Amino acid sequence: MNQFSYYRASTVKAAIDAASRSGNTRFIAGGTNLLDLMKSGVLTAETLVDINKLPLREIRQEQNRLHIGALVLNSSLAEDDIVKKQYPLLSEALLAGASPQLRNMATVGGNLLQRTRCTYFYDTTMPCNKRTPGSGCGAMDGINRMHAIFGVSDQCIAVHPSDMCVALAALDANILVAGPKGQRTIAMKDFHRLPGNTPQLDNTLGKTELITAVEIPAANFTNWHYLKVRDRASYAFALVSVAVALQVENNRIKDARIALGGVASKPWRLLQTEQLLKGQTPTADNFRKAAEKSIEGAVTRTYNAFKPAMVVNSIQTALLKSVAI
Repeated sequence: MNQFSYYRASTVKAAIDAASRSGNTRFIAGGTNLLDLMKSGVLTAETLVDINKLPLREIRQEQNRLHIGALVLNSSLAEDDIVKKQYPLLSEALLAGASPQLRNMATVGGNLLQRTRCTYFYDTTMPCNKRTPGSGCGAMDGINRMHAIFGVSDQCIAVHPSDMCVALAALDANILVAGPKGQRTIAMKDFHRLPGNTPQLDNTLGKTELITAVEIPAANFTNWHYLKVRDRASYAFALVSVAVALQVENNRIKDARIALGGVASKPWRLLQTEQLLKGQTPTADNFRKAAEKSIEGAVTRTYNAFKPAMVVNSIQTALLKSVAI
């Protein structure tokens, strides 16, 4: 690990100012991803700005939204009474991720910013455009079983690893950030980037901007489910995950939200599939038809050609479980 300076900020402004003074600064909270990346030589930093003293740990319900501070621990959010009662999809997704020990350290803001777990990204002896732009992509013709089938480019096929982010995408969350130019809000759907020609850029944050909170609009959904398909029952990243939220009234689907994980470099919203479900009765046949539409445009490689079929089956299963059929 390279040498670095350490600064503990007491205010949001102080943290941003400290980050602005150095060309290579990283904010650190739980450090569950950042420290691994630094130890393995994937990332370096001249300065670490510790933000753990900032007043960003509150979960509060406002008139038409839930406000979640960026330093709220994943474990605290998953067990919060409001979240479990009104946003159980988020609680389910959080509890499906990582291990209890990591959830007790990882923060909401850090979860949003975590990097891909692609083995070629972590292996500094291998080419990786996300780690070193222009070096190539080892996964293209390598072991790509875990890799993306949507939104890919000829530069990168890595996937985003977060479970929490899949639920936030389905819930139309917004990300509140602060920076040298003030505060702004980024819609969850616009926060993470597809690789395109700049796979090294994971999100739309400015270099010295700091996530301060996540806000979720009030929801009227009646049925929820988070399904995670993985190689082992715990502490494993998703091959495919599905976040489903439905509003069912008089045996008709009034509204639907579906997002996928493990299939793209960002949580993958299925807007077309959602539209197909609206107005339909919640039956296995209707769920299957909608799920089959979801894989249009999928691009597979040698070892992940099974994923489209897994996506279809997983969506149908998640929908069925959400309505307990």
